[in-house]
Amino acid sequence: MSLSSIGFTRGRSSSSPFCWVRRKHLSLDTTKVADKERHGEQISLCSFSLLFRSCVLLARGSAGSLMKLEGITQSSSSAGRSKLSRRQGWQGPSPRHLPIVQEGPCVLPMEIRRALPQNVQELLHCLKMRSKYAILLVFIISLVIIEKENNFISRVSDKLKQSPQAQAEANSTEVRPAPAKDSSLASLQELDTAFSQLKSHLYNITLQLAGDRDPGPRRHLLLMATTRTGSSFVGEFFNQQGNIFYLFEPLWHVEKTVSFMTGAASMVGSALVYRDVLRQLFLCDLYTLENFISPVPEGHLTPFLFRRGSSYSLCEEPVCTPSTKKVFEKYYCKNRHCGPLNITLAAEACQRKHHVALKTVRFRTLEFLRPLVEDSRLDLRIIQLVRDPRAVLASRIVAFPFKYEALKKWLSKGEAAMREEELQRLRSNCESIRVSAELGLRRPGWLRGRYMLVRYEDVARAPLQKAREMFRFAGLPLTPQVEEWISRNTQAPRKGDDVYSTCKNSSEQIDKWRFSMSFKLVQLVQEACAPAMQVFGYKLASSPAELANRSFSLLEEAQPSWIT
Repeated sequence: MSLSSIGFTRGRSSSSPFCWVRRKHLSLDTTKVADKERHGEQISLCSFSLLFRSCVLLARGSAGSLMKLEGITQSSSSAGRSKLSRRQGWQGPSPRHLPIVQEGPCVLPMEIRRALPQNVQELLHCLKMRSKYAILLVFIISLVIIEKENNFISRVSDKLKQSPQAQAEANSTEVRPAPAKDSSLASLQELDTAFSQLKSHLYNITLQLAGDRDPGPRRHLLLMATTRTGSSFVGEFFNQQGNIFYLFEPLWHVEKTVSFMTGAASMVGSALVYRDVLRQLFLCDLYTLENFISPVPEGHLTPFLFRRGSSYSLCEEPVCTPSTKKVFEKYYCKNRHCGPLNITLAAEACQRKHHVALKTVRFRTLEFLRPLVEDSRLDLRIIQLVRDPRAVLASRIVAFPFKYEALKKWLSKGEAAMREEELQRLRSNCESIRVSAELGLRRPGWLRGRYMLVRYEDVARAPLQKAREMFRFAGLPLTPQVEEWISRNTQAPRKGDDVYSTCKNSSEQIDKWRFSMSFKLVQLVQEACAPAMQVFGYKLASSPAELANRSFSLLEEAQPSWIT
């Protein structure tokens, strides 16, 4: 019996062993394949291709009975060739003598392979190639998936390891101190500060876009005072108004640079220089300060502008530029890190604001301001702030103790000569303030409607009310931001231990000096400043008991005529 008579044809697949199928039971049986010389005993199963070929044989109804065959060896050597355990009806050459073609693990006799039809050969070859490519494709896809998951896990792990503080330090260009143990509290404080800055910035943008409906003409305000009269506190009212370009003590650099002869000549010379500098600053010519700042600014950049942080307009964008490494800034912004002051950007910000306000304790002669009042380019308003000279001296002794060593010795030892020197010094200060105030209260034509006298004690007792009066006099809008700042900083629960602080319980500061100042020193001040105290409405204390009696007020009611 030939192979073709029982339905076998030649195929190209070498991945399946040769199998016999028994028609009677219509079942498949695998054979044992042995190669004792090389591999030992192995067991091989028929693949899906054998099942497919068996079905083809059954469908064709091939002649003859199908017989059950047993293994064919997988070795190409003569000793390892397979033997048929049952050769019922086999008419062809003995399988032992058939030539063997080995392609992989499966070995087929050559004549059997030639007897297979062409379509089956192609089918077996297709299945073989598909299985090879499928395995290769699955392997490549697995590698890609594993690689992508490894990358994803690495990124997630890096994010979890990196803390917010490390990210801030990586983005920062400034060397900062190591974080404290209470880093959570510090982060919350930083968020609160950033939110406040954003709120203020958005409010300023709203004012600039909307123009506060009707900003009116450009106003120029000068807050004129002396040291320790509460001018920093009152000046902050205008600093908090987003549409006002506010400068804190710009004449400080002028005082440190320019020197004059002593006496009256010095006062006149300094007043003239101060006046000219004030005029240029009101016109937003900030470059004039470069003539007095030391060291001299290079490229209009300086880190040495006095108390820059007290002028909000110099610490907001775009004037606040990114901070620079290794650049020491003596006067820095309070709530944000800025680079050296760019005077050009500051001058441009001054031009964009609707109004300009300056605060100074170095200009006391009102009559020298007449050229500025009459300048057509300016619409100047002048607020003169005064305080009880007894309270002023008590505050100065605490703030500048080294300047009053001689006075302290006089108080302790009673040296008469030193008393006369200090008396003359106090008298000179009080008289300069009184002369300017009396000039303003006389209402000369050039000053009419442009001068206002304010006592610090009245501001401390009713800060919001006095703020409304000052803003109304200056022709400036009082914004909710200013009102909020006044309410928050005039009812501070903590003690105002910082002598430069603007956050205190203002009502408690009015008579605080009465319980820390000796009656002997009070008498000295009352003797030197009696005329000025009479003009401003301050009562004299006649005894130590009266001085310490809180129920006895040393303040007269303010006069409506103090607003011209």
